[in-house]
Amino acid sequence: MHRCYTPQACLTAGSTLCIEGEEARHALKVMRLRVGDECEVFNGCGAAAVGRIASTSGSSCLTLENLRPLPPLPPVAGITLALAIPKGSNMDLIVQKAVEMGVQRIIPLISERTIVRLDARDAAAKATKWNRTVLEACKQCGVNTLPIVETPQSYGTFLQRSDLPQLKLQCAIVPQAKPLRELLETARAAGQNACVLLIGPEGDFSPAEYAAGEAAGYLPASLGPIILRVETAVFMATAAARYALDA
Repeated sequence: MHRCYTPQACLTAGSTLCIEGEEARHALKVMRLRVGDECEVFNGCGAAAVGRIASTSGSSCLTLENLRPLPPLPPVAGITLALAIPKGSNMDLIVQKAVEMGVQRIIPLISERTIVRLDARDAAAKATKWNRTVLEACKQCGVNTLPIVETPQSYGTFLQRSDLPQLKLQCAIVPQAKPLRELLETARAAGQNACVLLIGPEGDFSPAEYAAGEAAGYLPASLGPIILRVETAVFMATAAARYALDA
C-alpha cells in the first residue's frame, strides 16, 4: 500500500484528511491511485492511519476519508549515529540504510582526517538533502517517526554535547578497545536501551581525537580484527546495538 507523509497531522479515527502538493502528485501521477483506493498516511511523529480516497482535485490534491489509525510500532533501541562524513555518495547510502535499521538521530561530523570539507551553506544544503533521503526511507520501510539528520558539525563541538544518551561508544582501532559485544551486553544488563555510536573517517580518528573522545566519556569499542569500510562499520555496529538493546 502506498504511504503518504503529512507533517504532524492528527490522524483520529473516522476523520477526513486533505493531502496536497508533492505527496498528492506522487500518489496520483506516479502511483496512479484513484478514487476508492486505500492509502496509508503517517505524520512523522509516530502515528499512522489508513483511509480511502474520497475525491481528488487535479493532480495535486486528494482527500482521504474514514481514517483508521494503525497500532503503534514496537519500541526499538534509541540509537544516535555520529560519523565523520565519508567521501563520495556513501553518506546517502548510510543515511538511507540507517533509517531502515531504526537509527533515530544522525549527526554528520567533520573530524581531523575527514576528506569532505563544507562551509555553512554547503552544510545546510547537505542536511536538507539527507533529510529528504530520510523521508523516502521512512515511506519505503514503514517507519512512522522521522529520524533527524543534523547539520554537519565539528568533532570538537560534538564532544561537548550533553543532550545525548549516556552510553557512548566510539568504534575504535586502538589496543585498549573492548569488544562491542561485551560493552553492549553490560549495558543491556544495566537496563540501558539507548546509545551513541561514534564512527570515524576513512583514515580513522587521530590519536588526539581518540584521547578527546575518551575524556568526553566515549568508550573505545572494537568491531573485530578486520578493518572495515565506514559504511560497513555503520551497519555492523547499528545491527549489534539493535540486537543487544531492543526491548
